[in-house]
This record gives sequence, C-alpha cells and structure tokens, in this order.
Amino acid sequence: MSKWTETIPLDAARRELNGKLRGARNATMLEVLGSPRAHYTSDCLDPTNPDLIKLVVREDVGPFKAKGLKPAVDTLRAIFLEVKDEHPDIHDLLGNMGMLCCRYVRGSASAISNHSWGTAIDLTIDGVLDKRGDGRAQRGLLAIYPIFNKHGFYWGAAFPTEDAMHFEASDQLIREWQKAGRLISRTPIVQDSVVEFGDRGPEVVEVQRRLALAISGEIAADGIFGTATRASVMEFQRRNALKITGIVDDATLTRLRQSAPDIP
Repeated sequence: MSKWTETIPLDAARRELNGKLRGARNATMLEVLGSPRAHYTSDCLDPTNPDLIKLVVREDVGPFKAKGLKPAVDTLRAIFLEVKDEHPDIHDLLGNMGMLCCRYVRGSASAISNHSWGTAIDLTIDGVLDKRGDGRAQRGLLAIYPIFNKHGFYWGAAFPTEDAMHFEASDQLIREWQKAGRLISRTPIVQDSVVEFGDRGPEVVEVQRRLALAISGEIAADGIFGTATRASVMEFQRRNALKITGIVDDATLTRLRQSAPDIP
C-alpha cells in the first residue's frame, strides 16, 4: 500500500481549508440546472431531467474516465493535468467512486447531494477510499487539495461531518459557469438568504448552535438545514416579530447573533 493512503488527523482548522470557497447550495443548483429528477432517496438513481442529461458527458480526465456535468469534467481534466505535473506519483494512483449519482446527502432526507448534478467526485488513492467522518485525511488528498481549490473546487474535509474523499464544484464556480452560459439558465442568480432549506456547511452549523441557545431547543448541529432546523428558524422569527419564512436572511441572522452572541 502506498504512503499516500496513510491518514493524517485534521484539527478544527479543517473548517477553513477552502478559504472563501463555499460548497454549492441546493438553491443555486436548482436555479441554474433544475432538479435532476422528481424524487430522491438515499440510493443512487439516474437523472431524468432531459435538459440536465444533455449536459452530461463521459470523458477521460487523466487518471480515469469520469461521467458528470460537462463543465465539471472539463475542470477536473485541468486539475488532474496540474496534479500530474506537481505530484506524478499521486496522479498515477488516483481512482474514483463516481460523479453522477442522484441521491440525498448522506444522513439527510432534505439536502440533495451535488453528485446529483454530476458536479462532485469521490476519489480513491491506490484503490483505497478515505473513511468519512473520522477526522482524518489521506496524505495524498492533503497534498492535492490546494490544486482543486485553485480551480474552484471545494474539499469535503471541511464539511461538518468530514468527507475528505469528496470534492465538488463550489458555489462560486457554479455561478461562473452560469454567467459564461455553460449551464441551463443564463438568468442572473438572485438570492437574499444566508442559509435555507437544503443547505449544508459551517454556515448552517453556526445557525443551528445559535438557535439552540436562542430558543432553548434541542437542535443537532449537524450542518444540514433540514425540516427540524427550518421549524426552529420559524419559531425564532415568530418570537422576534420577524417575517416567518423559515429562511435565514440577513435580518434573521443579525437578530440571531444578537440573541445568542456566544456559541460553543
């Protein structure tokens, strides 16, 4: 087994590994690409949206062939070309567990995985898949993730539940593709929410922790904005005479930070 499959513990700073990049939001993906299919489960299903299917390709990206959204596959090809130049020994060991897979995020019944649009990929090194949720990452993934970041891909090691095998096109990159006319919708994206139903990530964790203090609720800070979190947001808005939407906009977040300034 290669040294690149050895795992290294990640500390709390892993949440900041992606800098300003943010995982693509469900709201963004649905707005510019539509829903891949009418319903989802925890199992991997095929897309049924004909407009999305037209954008799906299966092409060589360097170390292997990948099936996913055309702009994502093109970007992966550029990423792996750079990996080959800087880390040829890692490049030759890379494999994948697939890109296009329509399902919910693991552990959720509300957030749609970005695999559903073919914009995410799970990597293996020397045939070994990094274990999700153990707070560790393979040496090889730690070595190459800055190249993914450089090209606008978000590394899943920063998710509330660490997922170091996972890389996905960031929200910023999806918006760039949309502006360039590479996706289904060319209409400018207009979103006035900070987080909302279907979102996940550190922004959601902050909201959940502040909600737990503000309304004395038993809210799991799992980083996934599901039905329970939405209900808690609505209760907080009701108590604070805010418009009850279940969406955390700037006004709700400001009031929430004032109500629960100190969080663990």
